[in-house]
Amino acid sequence: MATKASLLGQPLAAWADSEFARRVALARQPAAAQIQPPRKRHLLGETIYLIEPLLRPFRRLKVKPASQPRIVMILPGFATHPSRMRYLARQLERAGHKTKRWGLGFNLGPTENNIDVLERRLEEIHARYGQPVVMLGWSLGGLFARELAHRRPELVAKVITMGSPFSGDPRANNAWRLYQFVTGHAVDNPPVDRPVAMKPPVETVALWSPRDGIVAPRSARGKPGERDRAIALRCRHMGFSYTDEAILTVLAELERPAN
Repeated sequence: MATKASLLGQPLAAWADSEFARRVALARQPAAAQIQPPRKRHLLGETIYLIEPLLRPFRRLKVKPASQPRIVMILPGFATHPSRMRYLARQLERAGHKTKRWGLGFNLGPTENNIDVLERRLEEIHARYGQPVVMLGWSLGGLFARELAHRRPELVAKVITMGSPFSGDPRANNAWRLYQFVTGHAVDNPPVDRPVAMKPPVETVALWSPRDGIVAPRSARGKPGERDRAIALRCRHMGFSYTDEAILTVLAELERPAN
């Protein structure tokens, strides 16, 4: 005779199977032929990040003291943990800035709930330090940063995105299938209140790279009406979180007075 637990487990297992199948179907959706993700050689170049932590003890990055220390909220990329941006955060702190984590652990995509949680986190940081917060978002983290700046522009000093796919076709990258499987929603239908290409009502700076192996450069660069400025770097997509070039560019942006 079946137990109560096993009877309860049957519907749960059936739901899990159907949900898994739905997500697999999302991941297998065809991409339009005209969409151009980054080239495979650039994607292969991203693997260098695997050995990057081993090289850190030999790096000697020189940073200048900040003339006006900022409060910086750091938002990680898709499927990454804030610890992947800890090296960058330490360099900002060496310059005198105060960095704050987003408080959600791994970035597994946007939901209505976690965006609300981040909005409260932004409110708390602003209330604690009494000044507008710089939103620094890597890849998908940059889309969170832009959405939060739309919601609470009075709390945000500026938005800096790093390789974030906010422009053009959302499938113009090499991670959209994984994104759809993990999040359970289509990459072109995220649970946000407005189009991701809409520029926030604060200064918005897009860092992008022609060597990006994950996000198409045009998507991360954006068009003039979608951001205020775009700055080209030469790093890989993963390199936005640790290369000297990316870190020094972010430090320069923090020194630049907001428009």
